[in-house]
Amino acid sequence: MNRHIREVDFIVFDTETTGLDPASGDRIIELAAIRLKGSQRLDTFQALVNPLRPVSPGAFAVNKISQEMLEGALTMDKVMPQFLEFIRDSCLCSYNAGFDLEFLNQELRLLGKPPLEDAVVLDVLKMARRLLPGLERYALWFVAEKLDIKIKQEHRALSDVELTIGVFERFKELLSQKGVFDFTNLTHLFSISPKVLEGLDALKIAEIQEAIELGVKLKIRYLSSSGGEVSEREVIPKQIKQERNQNYLVGFCSLRNEERTFRIDGILHLEVV
Repeated sequence: MNRHIREVDFIVFDTETTGLDPASGDRIIELAAIRLKGSQRLDTFQALVNPLRPVSPGAFAVNKISQEMLEGALTMDKVMPQFLEFIRDSCLCSYNAGFDLEFLNQELRLLGKPPLEDAVVLDVLKMARRLLPGLERYALWFVAEKLDIKIKQEHRALSDVELTIGVFERFKELLSQKGVFDFTNLTHLFSISPKVLEGLDALKIAEIQEAIELGVKLKIRYLSSSGGEVSEREVIPKQIKQERNQNYLVGFCSLRNEERTFRIDGILHLEVV
């Protein structure tokens, strides 16, 4: 049974780091998160982390976290268990989540722990690009400004979490207006978790493949990747194709009276006519 978005615990998190490349040895120096459920804030996590290496001048110029501020902080072997406990049984959310997740997984590897492969991780930047197509830039502060959110980006982990929450809540409102309420669709549209996405794609592809074999028409609700609008269409499915790691349904669309291509992750609902 699909869960409503309001029934899910979301952890909105952010990291500050010594630099931009974990593969070159850059480390997390601040980690913050807020747990949300519906309209409620349930808990907050914040920690400075001693990275046992210097902070780059470029990173200090952005986040103003100095070496002196980190000298008395806990090291990651003490902070990570606390953070893993904090995020248990939740869906993770971040702005440009791939960046934060890469650093978290690198820290886990250094501690000899498995990466967060099975976690559902939503990217609020991915939401921005899909729901606000055509913006000239997608920096967090710029998207927040476009959404009329009056929080200044300070490039510290907890303040960036607050700004991300403002954007995330506004996007949930937009999705609600489009009739997108369930967590499965939210995950399929905006997750960056490969294993999760493969499983969701496989379920829809199996249904489409069966319709192709039976020669029947499908009725779909579809969120456009170009305009961010939801429409209902009747489609005679012809084939499934993959391009650049993205799965597509190709079929004859009665709404446009022509052959069209639909991203599988944008299909919110499908049924045989």
